[in-house]
Amino acid sequence: MPGARNYAVVTAAYWGFTLTDGALRMLVLLHFYRLGYSPFTLALLFLLYEAAGIGANLIGGWLATRFGIARMLAIGLAAQIAGFLLLSAVAPGWAPALSVAWVVVAQGVCGVAKDLTKTASKSAIKLTATQNAGQLFRWVAWFTGSKNAMKGLGFFLGGFLLEAAGFAPALWIMAGALGLVLAGVVLALPPMMGRARASQTAGEFFSKSAGVNLLAAARVTLFAARDVWFVVGVPVYLYAHGWTFVAVGSFLALWTIGYGAVQAMAPAFIRRSPDGLGSEVPAARAWSLGLMAVPAILAVALGAGIAHPDIVLVGGLALFGFAFAVNSSLHSYLILAYAGSEKVAEDVGFYYAANAAGRFIGVALSGALYQWGGIAAPLAASAALLAVCWLTTLALPRGSD
Repeated sequence: MPGARNYAVVTAAYWGFTLTDGALRMLVLLHFYRLGYSPFTLALLFLLYEAAGIGANLIGGWLATRFGIARMLAIGLAAQIAGFLLLSAVAPGWAPALSVAWVVVAQGVCGVAKDLTKTASKSAIKLTATQNAGQLFRWVAWFTGSKNAMKGLGFFLGGFLLEAAGFAPALWIMAGALGLVLAGVVLALPPMMGRARASQTAGEFFSKSAGVNLLAAARVTLFAARDVWFVVGVPVYLYAHGWTFVAVGSFLALWTIGYGAVQAMAPAFIRRSPDGLGSEVPAARAWSLGLMAVPAILAVALGAGIAHPDIVLVGGLALFGFAFAVNSSLHSYLILAYAGSEKVAEDVGFYYAANAAGRFIGVALSGALYQWGGIAAPLAASAALLAVCWLTTLALPRGSD
């Protein structure tokens, strides 16, 4: 069955990419925090990584439609290898301003790589699945959940490699492993997979359905609400409370693995509808409302000076991860349900540009909020962003609307 085979190849390739991408985040965060960088500066190191993803998704979706999804997947993997090699060149003797500028540029290359790879991979699922909505939801859920489990393993791998090998050798190891993945993609996938007539004008490209536009808006606030505490606040907070690099990386790894496992199981929590939207859209509304309550309660509890704050934070974020996983899996399914089949890569690229915009907003706020108000400030911001997400989902169209 060619569709199932191509789905397996794309999933395996994205696993390899995501494993190294998760490790990269831990390497950069922990290495430069150990060198004395402030939380605000650490956030700056990730800004171009996230900003580059906005443009990479938009142009990547168009390019994948024009030149084929497999080619874009290969280009994304090659760009990630280049970003690793650039990062490995940073030397301890460099002036701080030069080091920051170099890391920001290299992170920008990795940000382009991540979102080219994501857009190509997610678009491939729409093409390899049958027209059955149930199979599409299951394949999307498994792909997204297993990918995030690999990202969690990557967080652990990054902390481990930093302790065991050091910053530059860890990057060389990951570049070599990703080179093997790239070779497998080139040999195994048909290069023209997903090629179609691309949009010829900007007006044609941005002419999306109401479902795609509204879901993209909800995605902005959903991922901003996660990264506003996830990128800088929680890792720095736990390290400042006596956790080691490996312990911090292990917690974020377990959180992401658990989050990925719940994503893969999400279809079991959602009542299915014959049209693929009638039950799924109300579920997205309900789950986003429930998610909003978790960071709000945590912000109040931690701001009040509750005993054992790190344990309370870990427990609360476990609950957040469960609800966030179901929300994210629903969104990942709904974009493919709303997307048109002929230009699926363009619709998916547009949607994940919104995803990258949300991450950018979250990262931009994370360091400044933590430095200003401690861990309670980014958690309160997360609750406010999720309130906007919930309000946006109220307008999502469904079969009977």
